[in-house]
Amino acid sequence: MAGKKLTRREFVKKVAAGGLTLSAGSILYSCSKKLHPDVIQNERELIANLSGYSGTPPNIIIINADDLGYGDLGCYGSQAIRTPNINLMAEKGVRFTDFHACDSVCTPSRAGLLTGRYPKRMNLDMPLLAENTPIGKSMMIKFGFLAGKMGLLDIATEGGATGIAQHEITLAEALKMKNYQTGMVGKWHLGDYSGSPEHNPVKHGFDFYFGVPHSNDIHPFPLYRNEEKLEPEVKDQTKLTGLYTKEAVDFIKTSKDKPFFLYFAHTFPHRPLFASENFKDKSEAGVFGDVVEEIDWSVGEIMKTLKELNLESNTLVIFTSDNGPWYQGSPGEFRGRKGQSYEGGHRVPFIACREGHIPAGSVCKEPAMNIDLFPTCLAMAGLTIPGDRIIDGRNIENLLVSQSMDNPHDYFFFYHHGELEGVRAGNWKYIRSINHYSWPMPVNKKLGSLTSYTNGPLPMLFNLENDPGEAYNVINKYPDKAKGLASVMTWWDGEMAANPGGWLTLMD
Repeated sequence: MAGKKLTRREFVKKVAAGGLTLSAGSILYSCSKKLHPDVIQNERELIANLSGYSGTPPNIIIINADDLGYGDLGCYGSQAIRTPNINLMAEKGVRFTDFHACDSVCTPSRAGLLTGRYPKRMNLDMPLLAENTPIGKSMMIKFGFLAGKMGLLDIATEGGATGIAQHEITLAEALKMKNYQTGMVGKWHLGDYSGSPEHNPVKHGFDFYFGVPHSNDIHPFPLYRNEEKLEPEVKDQTKLTGLYTKEAVDFIKTSKDKPFFLYFAHTFPHRPLFASENFKDKSEAGVFGDVVEEIDWSVGEIMKTLKELNLESNTLVIFTSDNGPWYQGSPGEFRGRKGQSYEGGHRVPFIACREGHIPAGSVCKEPAMNIDLFPTCLAMAGLTIPGDRIIDGRNIENLLVSQSMDNPHDYFFFYHHGELEGVRAGNWKYIRSINHYSWPMPVNKKLGSLTSYTNGPLPMLFNLENDPGEAYNVINKYPDKAKGLASVMTWWDGEMAANPGGWLTLMD
């Protein structure tokens, strides 16, 4: 029909069908991949009981903040934001100083956390928008009108995926093997289920869901309970943290008699920022600090509930963030912010406590990543990882309980918008390309001199042991180290191209 706006979802379908072409210089990521020949939807055929396991499966709570920086908590050095409840978690458990999100933006980071796989394997490379977002607006939001007009930026649509695929196994689905009661509260951002019910969390292993489909700057911004739309548009966001917390506490109380898994994904401190009346103008860090202090209150309510129900010794509680800070917030001593492969973009707080199992007041300096939570939680529940696919995360239970183990990762890989930008091996980090992230326009490498001005000459090599702030490019002093890491990236690119989905059995 003449004049009808084409939505992002329709755009993807038309390009895939050959109904549209893209202008020269632009790229649409392909969603083609070699799938397992017998994609099995039932994880019970892919996950087994862990041999020799004799423990009791613990309750698991993962609290995931949105755009919270490494330096935004008192236990990580903040002087402006009061976080007594999160600080108390650190006093009762372990605080990691070298923990990373697998990507520095929302959707891919969450995909990695829940599946243990690099989001590149799932084509979930970029923050997903609402399904009915006009494609023109989608491109302007993600890349900037000027850059699009100049043809300087690649045109992509979330890596070709509109949400997490049914054949991916989430942590919730896996834990169902041990009869866990599973619940999610808060921000999903792994597919807009308003128009595609298959993306709803209840279709991916969660028995209960209360929350929103995506970030709070994307509209419409509805509120759901399971598959029921409670509000078509959340008009008062000041109530969200309080509502989430009530639902989380209620879930814990109704699930206390069997193992349970709660994934609590806060909407804040992603902007726009809203604090309730009890926290408004209370912090010394503006409205950003207000919302973080309210999140800290929420953590306190969760911990108080566990204590009242005598569940502290059998509940693993984890607090972390999906990526570094955006406009406001502190990356601590680290360079960069959300959307960058510098440390400030992906190094995040990580605290874990479980009374009687994790030594109080512990500090872990070993590097780890949020993709490690999937295999770690499965092992703690007495389960193996799925046998038909590559799980990139590693079991770091020993880092949680004793902070002593050889790091199971040879390398960590850092992506932005689906492009491999850097690699880390031990304390060495090599960056071959970088985005200067100035929302809504991530400045592309094709800008040449501007890239050099904003980021310095590329590639870059840093020794994070004595330069955690990535202030000194030592590539000229250690050219062999840089060459070796460059070859690792080339090898990894080849591995991913040969087996994009990471299946252990491929079609001919």
